[in-house]
Amino acid sequence: MPRMLDVSDEVRAEIGDEEAARLLAGESAPGGYDCTSCRTPGDPEQERTSTVLFVGDETAVLAFAHATCLPSQVVQVTEEQLQGAVRAIGGDTGDPAAAPDPAPAAPEQAVLGVTSGLVLISGELHPALVVEPTAPVARPGSPGGGDDFLPLLIEQGFMPLTELSAVPPALHGWSVLLAAGRLHAVLQPNPGGGRPVAWWQAHQPLQVTDGWRSAATRHQQVLMFAAPVGSIGRQPREDLLRDALDKAAANGKLVAAALPLAGL
Repeated sequence: MPRMLDVSDEVRAEIGDEEAARLLAGESAPGGYDCTSCRTPGDPEQERTSTVLFVGDETAVLAFAHATCLPSQVVQVTEEQLQGAVRAIGGDTGDPAAAPDPAPAAPEQAVLGVTSGLVLISGELHPALVVEPTAPVARPGSPGGGDDFLPLLIEQGFMPLTELSAVPPALHGWSVLLAAGRLHAVLQPNPGGGRPVAWWQAHQPLQVTDGWRSAATRHQQVLMFAAPVGSIGRQPREDLLRDALDKAAANGKLVAAALPLAGL
């Protein structure tokens, strides 16, 4: 039976025609795999399968996903992210599951707290990331003293919200990177062109719930909400997180966008 494997032109350009031919012939592709998106088994002889190439600074890892979960693509990641994904794919679950994992942001004294949760909008659950810095974020090059976190995001295309009554519009060029079922980064367009770069990246891959991952696969996007320091806080339950989001929106302290998946 012919293999139903998708190798995009982008992936082919990275791995070469010979390796692509071996993949399509079944010489170097697995007979079965765990989808790097939904983490359920897949079979390239029974269902369309995508090749997803994660490229780090020095190494690259080829993964496989159901074509219904992800298209064949190349995803640029840091070497640290790539090694974390390799450990996760290999079954190392030693990474803490507790949220959130902070990463540096501008200015240096501020870190971004990122929390995942499901948000109910118009009767449907959507996967969401809530981003809140631990200190005011000044505009790069400014003397400080103010908080430009939301204005900077609005300039990038995020929309201010006064209520959570509808799904925010999609933001072109931004995406959410997950690998082996864990959250690795939020990617933004590269100012110099080329592949996207990390706007935020987890110090260690952040584990998400099965329900969150399932919703992300179903919608093929994640809603990102951002609020200035002190607006949301660390909420232990999703209903309390939603209450905090509603309050921030009503106070004019919330921006959002829908970001497509870059990999799962």
